[in-house]
Amino acid sequence: MEITLMDENFYEKLFHITTTGHQKEFNESIHYHRYEPTSYSALETLAEHYTFYAADDIVDFGCGKGRFSFYINHFFKSKVTGIEMNKFFYKQAVENLKRYSKANGSKGNNLYFLNCLAEEYVISESSNKFYFFNPFSMQIFAKVVNNILSSAGIHKRTVDIILYYPSKEYIYFLETTSIFRIVNEIKVPELYKNDPGHRFLIYRAE
Repeated sequence: MEITLMDENFYEKLFHITTTGHQKEFNESIHYHRYEPTSYSALETLAEHYTFYAADDIVDFGCGKGRFSFYINHFFKSKVTGIEMNKFFYKQAVENLKRYSKANGSKGNNLYFLNCLAEEYVISESSNKFYFFNPFSMQIFAKVVNNILSSAGIHKRTVDIILYYPSKEYIYFLETTSIFRIVNEIKVPELYKNDPGHRFLIYRAE
């Protein structure tokens, strides 16, 4: 079964947001990739096989219009901070947040969007889960991972990295040059059979 427009519309109406579509313009930096939201069917699969908690402090790198952030906040009440370097998509995320908060009340108080470069974002001492859907180059990813590990080294805690449609470069870097270890692989059944890239890899550092 493939994700349908009806499925997309169901969640967009539920959250009172608009996150469909793809990027038609190019980022100024070659290190940042074009916008593409994680499909709702993939998010359903992730939520079924990986546990999020209300106490989680999650960072969504390359959040675009905020789909992942809204989905996780709505169903798990987790705090989510979306980081987006593109001003246009950041503004779209903020507009989505206004509508989401109006419809969902206090849930929106735990959602934040920031317009900044991922590698310059200061990791909060409470952030414990980090989501990536191939938002940028290997060089930027390495800097962000090192920022995460530096924060976890100062403020001791377990941290998870969640990769969707993981690149070989990301995987190689995590498995050969970091203390992160893979703890789960989650395949999106209706998509994976046609494209094995449609999977989540969960890496953990303790």
